[in-house]
Amino acid sequence: MELDSALEALSREESSLSGELSPSALGQAFSKILHSLTCPEARRGNVKDVALKDLGDLIEATECDRLFEGSGARLCGMPETLGQVAKAVEKYAAPRKEEEGGGDGRSEVAEKAAKVGLLFLKLLGKVETAKNSLVGPAWQTGLHQLAGPVYIFAITHSLEQPWTTPRSREVAREVLTLLLQVTECSSVAGFLRGENEDEKGSLSVILGLLKPDLNKESWKNNPAIKHVFSWTLQQVTRPWLSQHLERVLPASLLISDDYQTENKILGVHCLHHIVLNVPAADLLQYNRAQVLYHAVFNHLYTPEHHLIQAVLLCLLDLFPILEKTLHWKGDGARPATHCDEVLQLILTHMEPEHRLLLRRTYARNLPAFVKRLGILTVRHLKRLERVIIGYLEVYDGPEEEARLKILETLKLLMQHTWPRVSCRLVVLLKALLKLICDVARDPNLTPESVKSALLQEATDCLILLDCCSQGRVKG
Repeated sequence: MELDSALEALSREESSLSGELSPSALGQAFSKILHSLTCPEARRGNVKDVALKDLGDLIEATECDRLFEGSGARLCGMPETLGQVAKAVEKYAAPRKEEEGGGDGRSEVAEKAAKVGLLFLKLLGKVETAKNSLVGPAWQTGLHQLAGPVYIFAITHSLEQPWTTPRSREVAREVLTLLLQVTECSSVAGFLRGENEDEKGSLSVILGLLKPDLNKESWKNNPAIKHVFSWTLQQVTRPWLSQHLERVLPASLLISDDYQTENKILGVHCLHHIVLNVPAADLLQYNRAQVLYHAVFNHLYTPEHHLIQAVLLCLLDLFPILEKTLHWKGDGARPATHCDEVLQLILTHMEPEHRLLLRRTYARNLPAFVKRLGILTVRHLKRLERVIIGYLEVYDGPEEEARLKILETLKLLMQHTWPRVSCRLVVLLKALLKLICDVARDPNLTPESVKSALLQEATDCLILLDCCSQGRVKG
């Protein structure tokens, strides 16, 4: 192979006692390895496997000062070359497109990842040695070029995914640990945002590396990209996330706007993290909050309980931001809010819903909407009454989560809308008494602790109902 001659030349040069070392052989060797890893013809056969082995031999044979030290134009391209090689090696170990390769393809990816991880450990070891022996920014320049690809590799293969094995995850976690050690960061969050106020952090570099693979045409070519982006995003909180909003919001919207439920949930989690960690002023600028609201709201039409749960939690945190622009002057009725719109749709879906998991999900989040609207819940009182009565009649399994949450909703409803409760006394009283009888006559399906909780909640509702009706319950 042509690379062998370059390695031999490098070996002869290292054994020479001449005062000045020429970088030509080293640069030639790295360039040929880079060509072997990136050229389209290398897809067939074991060209890339051989190149990876040669790269490991080259890193072992090269002293750290030869990798990072230099001045003038002689070695100005070496850090960039190392960065390009690291990118190519990371791509070599990346999982294939989701439709391609079955179990055999996944095991092959894990084997490649283990090899690449060992190679990155060697390379980071050279950086660690260079830190203690070199004076000046040479090793820092090299580390800056390496950090991004090494991080993406480590996250891709350290998370538990179909393309990883215990061995590949172990090696990837070792790589991540050594990367944090070399960069002198105490955590991944510190590595991304900067350990100190005057440090920039690596998030911009990593987002730049992910960007080519996070567009509409290519983001599914590598199934790991969405997980790397999501996991990385979750590590960065306020106030650091706002400066990267222009780059993380489009990618999050792209992932959520997919036909696969798994991707919808992942994208909504990313959007929720943005809502929690970006100032309201930034989200309101350029109508971003409205765009985010409509993207998330549309998922409520997908009857999948995990997705509905993620969407409702996101919307509940988004409402205060959206409503900052609403100002009631006291003349006339208050305008309807986004919370009204969402609650109206939820109640529409709740009435005919017969699937227990979805019923529990809706009921679990209903109290938060009543708290959010307060007295304005009267706008939805008729439909809420029908939902509450209907849900109290249906057994919900041993844990009785739906009925417990509906009772909590009823308590909040009576507290916030008590002037309108007395006219509904008969209907609510019948529903509560029927529930108490059903629970008391339940032979052994429900645990005693759950029965006690149901009876206690129902009793609290009866006491509140009596207060709202001026003692007519007892009378």
